[in-house]
Amino acid sequence: MKKYFSLVLFAHSIFALPFAFIGFFLAVTTTTHVFHWQQLGLMLLCMVCARNAAMAFNRYLDRDIDAINPRTSMRDIPAGRISASQALAFTLINCALFITATWFINRTCFYLSPVALAVILGYSYTKRFTPLCHLVLGLGLGLAPLGAYLVVTGHFNIVPVFYTLAVLCWVSGFDIIYALQDEEFDRENGLNSIPAWLGKKGALQLSSLLHVLSAVFVILPAFYIHLSWFYSIGVAFYCLLLVYQHRIVSPTDLRRVNRAFMTTNGIASVVFAVFFLLDIWVL
Repeated sequence: MKKYFSLVLFAHSIFALPFAFIGFFLAVTTTTHVFHWQQLGLMLLCMVCARNAAMAFNRYLDRDIDAINPRTSMRDIPAGRISASQALAFTLINCALFITATWFINRTCFYLSPVALAVILGYSYTKRFTPLCHLVLGLGLGLAPLGAYLVVTGHFNIVPVFYTLAVLCWVSGFDIIYALQDEEFDRENGLNSIPAWLGKKGALQLSSLLHVLSAVFVILPAFYIHLSWFYSIGVAFYCLLLVYQHRIVSPTDLRRVNRAFMTTNGIASVVFAVFFLLDIWVL
């Protein structure tokens, strides 16, 4: 089990999971639907299985690329800690568990489960033909708040869509920053990415624009549902961390890319979700 956790980088679930809680409790507190532990458990199961499937499939599909990239050559499959067939089997098992879980939630989630899997698995192919691969990754993680809202209600609403768009822009933006490390490798090996397409400076400018849009989308829900000063604090903290990660990375200094990627964004999602939950529970 330990090697599979290493394969899927379970710690990276910190990015989308807080927004899934936002979507879930948004539905509980702004509609006539009530809280059920079973729904929460099934939502968490879907999140875990979707994350496992997406990451394992990415490692499976990119195993040959990872093997020749000095930055990724020690990942589990190239390093021989897990075989390609094991990674693929793990992917299929998690896909089956994900679809099964949606069956016990509601028809909407069940019927849309293949669409969700197509997005999160399809992302792994996109670097082979489009530099917009970062946006597909952002969409995959952005489905978390909308999917969690559907778990409770079974229907769509504009507010969780705002959070989906916020996550899409946020994740796309920081994935572009992370991809700066592979700019030369991607270009030399015919792989597509924003840094390989626009260069470091252009990539950081596009990342900044996406993060501005993300900030706009986390502000918009305040015009549709009742939110108070707790939420305002969460938004302010989220925006400050977006600015911070652009201050510590520059085209000529990539030493702190990992801090911007993992630490800063992990804190941003958790703190923002905490203030959202405090807002709806306390006030």
